[in-house]
Amino acid sequence: MFEAVQKQSVSDVVFNQLRDRIVSQQLKPGEELPAERALCELLDVSRNAVREALKRLQQAGLVRVRHGGTTTVSDYRAQAGPELLASLMIDAAGRIQVGVARSVVRMRQVLSPEIAADAATHGSPAMADRLDAIVEQMREASGPAELQPLALEFWDVLVDGSGNIAYRLAFNSLRKTYEPIARLMTGMLADEFSRLDSFSSMARHVRSGEREAAFDVARDYIDSSSQAINRFLTLYEQHLEGI
Repeated sequence: MFEAVQKQSVSDVVFNQLRDRIVSQQLKPGEELPAERALCELLDVSRNAVREALKRLQQAGLVRVRHGGTTTVSDYRAQAGPELLASLMIDAAGRIQVGVARSVVRMRQVLSPEIAADAATHGSPAMADRLDAIVEQMREASGPAELQPLALEFWDVLVDGSGNIAYRLAFNSLRKTYEPIARLMTGMLADEFSRLDSFSSMARHVRSGEREAAFDVARDYIDSSSQAINRFLTLYEQHLEGI
């Protein structure tokens, strides 16, 4: 299946290259980046592209710009936010970073039941209607490839219904982290996507305002899917060790 080519500006390319070198530790914390003019020459780009990329790196907590213009690599573990997870998931060779993936799985496992519970507490009838509509679409889906985006949409609605901006931002980061391995997840979680009883139960408990019941169903579902992902990651890790 063909996909649209992702268009990137020159500053995007510069940002991605420097970001990847920082998160892969090719550029280490405390190390100074070349001056703007030198970067322009090394990368064969305009000064505006370099400045825009450096500004984004600073906003992401990856570099620190000192008085006088010196740009120093920051310790992203101490300075960056969860939006960096997507960059850490896949290394420069295109391999999944298993430790990062397991951390994301655990974060999802902890947050999801609380999101469902808060949606039951704060959600509206309109939100419950949206959940029911998604479940009906899932019943009509022909397979995992159609169920997967609907499952994500279901959780997206729950996050909105929770009324918690921190959950929303965390979920946004998790979703971006998930995107590079989405195709792998389609087959890996086929059985989980097909558990329509879980989605239906969550929707019902949210509509009824049954916080604890929504929490329990969400926890059962997420624990099961987390086990499936971790089994895959174990096999993947063993495969890498055998190469």
